Amino acid sequence: MSHETPATDRPLTTALAEAAATAASAPSVHNTQPWRWRVLPDALELRLMRDPKLAVTDPEGRLLTLSCGAALHHARTALAAEGWTPVVERLPDPAEPELLARLTGGKHSGGDPDAMRLVQCMRVRRTDRRPVSDEPVPATAVDEITGAAAAEGARLQILSPDQVLALASAAGQAAAVEAADAQVQEELAYWTSRAGTGTGLPPEVLPAHAPQTTVPARDFGRAGALPVGPGHDRAAVYGLLFGDEDEPDSWLRAGEALSAAWLTATRLGVSMVPLSGVVEVEGIRQTVRQLLAGLGHPYLALRIGVANPESAGPPHTPRLPTEQVVDTSAVRGAGS
Repeated sequence: MSHETPATDRPLTTALAEAAATAASAPSVHNTQPWRWRVLPDALELRLMRDPKLAVTDPEGRLLTLSCGAALHHARTALAAEGWTPVVERLPDPAEPELLARLTGGKHSGGDPDAMRLVQCMRVRRTDRRPVSDEPVPATAVDEITGAAAAEGARLQILSPDQVLALASAAGQAAAVEAADAQVQEELAYWTSRAGTGTGLPPEVLPAHAPQTTVPARDFGRAGALPVGPGHDRAAVYGLLFGDEDEPDSWLRAGEALSAAWLTATRLGVSMVPLSGVVEVEGIRQTVRQLLAGLGHPYLALRIGVANPESAGPPHTPRLPTEQVVDTSAVRGAGS
């Protein structure tokens, strides 16, 4: 937000452009940042950029669309923090399946304090793949996190100890399948060797060795540079983010729910890590679905825990320059 211009005096086009820029901090699979924004005089359009370097891991675009949903929620929240009540039209044009959403500013009122706090959380949120501390996650925090997801149209089922063991088994099976797939390994190698490009996962955010966790973490095929302590995840809570449908609209909403849940966790001082491996292998995803009694479709597994206070947080993953992801050509010279 500009320090010189009060939010009430700023044109909608400026708010839209800045919301798109703020959304760059959203999480995405392998830090692909697959969203592209177009700023119009009275609207903000979100498009999905499919990446051939995820054609094996994510052939249907489920995880990429979910990532875009997280960016959509970030943008909506940024607009609400500026005092706008954004109106969202999801998948507005069947002829353009890559056009995932169109936001209009809606009415303008006072800034939403809750949204302002979440925008602050966007700046500090990060993915810490290391073991969490032995401090239990407060039940009230779990309730708030699950409630935040539910408010966005997806549900987060917290797993029982027996279900966590079943999830661990599924994660191990998925890891074995992907380890034996040369094309999957090629994709992982690509996304872990993108230093200096603004995308991908640099060594600084990957554990130096496999952490001791009940549910196996993803093996990225190379050691990172992030020190790993002797801890475990015994005090962690595991859950499944799921919904009734397995279609692009539900994937998009799942991403919005992920963003809402993660930002809420960050506000509460709780660590969250998405585990997508269990949904990347078709047969394993159907096995994981049985943990939902077959009544929903799993989008992601999530680990929720209290980070080890003795370990410094990992750095933020890099981001693409704003001009590469936000197209302002239709409003250039207007507003600001």
